[in-house]
Amino acid sequence: MPQYDKLVRDRIPEIIKNEGKRLTITTLEESEYLAQLDRKLQEELAEYLASRDIQSQVEELADILEVVYAIAEAKGVTVQELEEVRRKKAEKKGAFKDKVFLRWVED
Repeated sequence: MPQYDKLVRDRIPEIIKNEGKRLTITTLEESEYLAQLDRKLQEELAEYLASRDIQSQVEELADILEVVYAIAEAKGVTVQELEEVRRKKAEKKGAFKDKVFLRWVED
């Protein structure tokens, strides 16, 4: 019997039960939930970096966004507020569209 000990999407237990399998789940306390979200973000990033085709990469990026949104929400920040911060930073400092790669700066 495999032991996973990891944060999963909300409907995963339902999906597993519908396959006729038994499982054990726990609802995490807030501090453990935040720690597991951080762990999940690392997991999803590693999966993105390991993916080789565009479809897999897009799916992993979507997973990363889902985790980022969950982290923001757990910290009391809405997706809209997060997007507003992102937009303001892009206005002030730019985004990454121009592919600028800083080599060095002389003092």
